[in-house]
Amino acid sequence: MPRVTLKTVAAAVGVSPATVSNAYNRPDQLSAELRERIFTAAAELGFTGPDAAGRALRTGRSGAVGVLLTGYLSYAFSDPYAVSLLAGLASAVERTTSIVLLPLQHDADGVPDLSVVRQANIDALALLSLPADHPAADLARARGISLVTTDPLDDPDASWVAIDDRHTGVLVGEHLAALGHTQVLVVAPVDDAPPGSAVRVVEPPRIDFADYASRLAGLSETLGGEITMVTAGQNDFASGERVAQWLLERAALPTAVVGLSDVLALGVLEGLVAGGVDVPGQVSVCGFDDIPAAAPRGLTTVRQPIVERGREIGRMLLDPDEAPRQVMMDVELVVRRSSGLARTRS
Repeated sequence: MPRVTLKTVAAAVGVSPATVSNAYNRPDQLSAELRERIFTAAAELGFTGPDAAGRALRTGRSGAVGVLLTGYLSYAFSDPYAVSLLAGLASAVERTTSIVLLPLQHDADGVPDLSVVRQANIDALALLSLPADHPAADLARARGISLVTTDPLDDPDASWVAIDDRHTGVLVGEHLAALGHTQVLVVAPVDDAPPGSAVRVVEPPRIDFADYASRLAGLSETLGGEITMVTAGQNDFASGERVAQWLLERAALPTAVVGLSDVLALGVLEGLVAGGVDVPGQVSVCGFDDIPAAAPRGLTTVRQPIVERGREIGRMLLDPDEAPRQVMMDVELVVRRSSGLARTRS
């Protein structure tokens, strides 16, 4: 049986192929009666619509935007911060385009597999929690893909929606320093270990993720005293809980624990309370982001406008020419009952 094409439908209805194309892609150009005639003929002929790949070749656009994620794909559906950010992004683009989630994998030596960017059929790309000079960003630029990052870049032509992550670290550090805390444990995420893995002490304290590294730098410059950094796997509640269990097995507790995300901090908080630790009487706990679960648990944290940040990213992805192209969003320290005056280490 001959392949049914747009031209086949056009001949059956007695119109031009362009008119049939408009029925699917520009319906406002045709009357309702003519569109119905075209769709009826198409259904009778078994025609399901113009070929998407061919349309992309003709127009140079795929009708999709990509979101590059660090690590595992399930993060986009399980992490509260990622869920809120993507919800905001989707609300900005869902009426006109689709979203492709692109997980960035790494080999055993930590080298990123850039094939996901090289092969992606997208018009624009957002990089979440990756530095603006990451090799994936360089490849996207080389391919001519419009790029939006969450990392500010000192380039007048760059597009980004950011917060001052170093300042968020300063806010938490100043808060704890004012309360007398000098023995602080920092809990950081890693992508190379599953949630709730064995606790590892990172010496000296360092992390490669752009935003987390900036938070750590802000903490370090304002806290002073003794800072110990540990990790127990990916950014997950279970990783924070595992750190709490590790602390309960030790002879001495720090005066404060800072999770570099609310998810980690809440895991620590729940684990310590379940183990009989007085929070904040014995240990203060702080986080970052102010996800929806933070307020009910009384977590002291730094609030950022997560959903609004996603909307701004979506706006930039839709139109690479629309201004502004560089947006620094406000943050604020939210003090709740999980932080208090430092106590003698016990």
